[in-house]
Amino acid sequence: MNGVGDMRFPQGFLWGAATAAFQIEGAAGLRGPSIWDTFCRTPGKVHGGDTGDVAVDHHRLWREDVRLMAELGLGAYRFSVSWPRVLSGGIGFYDALVDELLAHDIEPCVTLYHWDLPQHLEEAGGWPARETAHAFAGYAQTVADALADRVGLWTTLNEPWCSAFLGYASGVHAPGRTDPADALRAAHHLNLAHGMAAAALPSHVRTGIALNPSAVRPLTGSAGDLDAQRRIDALANRIFTGPLLHGAYPQDLLSDTAALTDWSFVRPGDETLIHQPLGFLGVNYYTPAVVSASSDGPRADGHGSTGHSPWPAADGIAFHQPPGERTDMDWSIDPTGLYDLLMRFSSEAPGLPLLVTENGAAYAPDLHDPRRIGYLREHLSAIHRAIGDGAPVGGYFLWSLMDNFEWSYGYSKRFGIVHVDYETQTRTPRSSARWYARLARTGTL
Repeated sequence: MNGVGDMRFPQGFLWGAATAAFQIEGAAGLRGPSIWDTFCRTPGKVHGGDTGDVAVDHHRLWREDVRLMAELGLGAYRFSVSWPRVLSGGIGFYDALVDELLAHDIEPCVTLYHWDLPQHLEEAGGWPARETAHAFAGYAQTVADALADRVGLWTTLNEPWCSAFLGYASGVHAPGRTDPADALRAAHHLNLAHGMAAAALPSHVRTGIALNPSAVRPLTGSAGDLDAQRRIDALANRIFTGPLLHGAYPQDLLSDTAALTDWSFVRPGDETLIHQPLGFLGVNYYTPAVVSASSDGPRADGHGSTGHSPWPAADGIAFHQPPGERTDMDWSIDPTGLYDLLMRFSSEAPGLPLLVTENGAAYAPDLHDPRRIGYLREHLSAIHRAIGDGAPVGGYFLWSLMDNFEWSYGYSKRFGIVHVDYETQTRTPRSSARWYARLARTGTL
């Protein structure tokens, strides 16, 4: 490993930042309701009863935010489109945003879905219903018709694991349902939605998906712990990468979950449709998972605070918090997990370009944030090492550009390199923003 200050990233490496529509836009009255609007208004679901009604007012302040991105030297901006806003005729907002980004030499990267399912689709069955995938394909076509002439990077879904398993198994995310069989159905229909959307997008764009794969590690080398690792790897990773990369669900996943479902919702041709050519694979990474066999049954891994497990058919598996430093999310800091995932996908899908589509840390609201800088430096060092070892990583999107609504945590956790005063909506770059701007400008860590 080269020393700090001696790590140069490849020419053309994309330096970006990422956000999500519901977390930053606000302007709730200018769009239809989503499952997160409903969830926020369900007592006890979101910290402090916070909502995304105003968020950080990006729908009004977007020009200021783009100027800030340009001042920080960002080469790319990954943002999500609000499905409910598009249904309400709000595609013009994104049309203008794309033009403004391009005018500042910032490459737009569109994410079609970052968890804000229109509420009426949830009432019709949500992601466990096949019709939702068809609706998503139509929505994707609408957005592509408006933006694909200027946007070259497209992400169909952000973290479908969270949508399926936190939304429909543990219930800690919207829509708050707790049916593990529904979570498996949702996972398949999210995969199917990706395939349908990828088929609908024009061939001249690069289309990918942003997964949050888990670097799953056994607590010990015992046979029981290794089997726990295999089972969680199937539910966390291979339930998506199986059909996406190889055109089939893994047999051990189907066997492990047979008591919950016969998988008859997977129709002939589905896996082939999901297996669309990918322009890139997006990797979101924050922390690894350490598992063991346990006679006491499953323990929460940070996603099961309601008492419901996000892991269908994973009885007898325990999750462990590794020792060492943690972020304010109580997530352990271990950049080797990111390195391992990049090398895994480099081996599993040779030649497939990789992008780190999210990585970052929540810390206290201070403007001077050396711990965040340290976190970013360590993870970027891991990416540099992976590139040196042959992983085709072409870019990095820091999470997040600015403080925002952090889902069930409300406004209590801050991931931004830009501080936001929620009372005044004033944006102030933190020391980490200046550090990242230098990195984006020089390409040298």
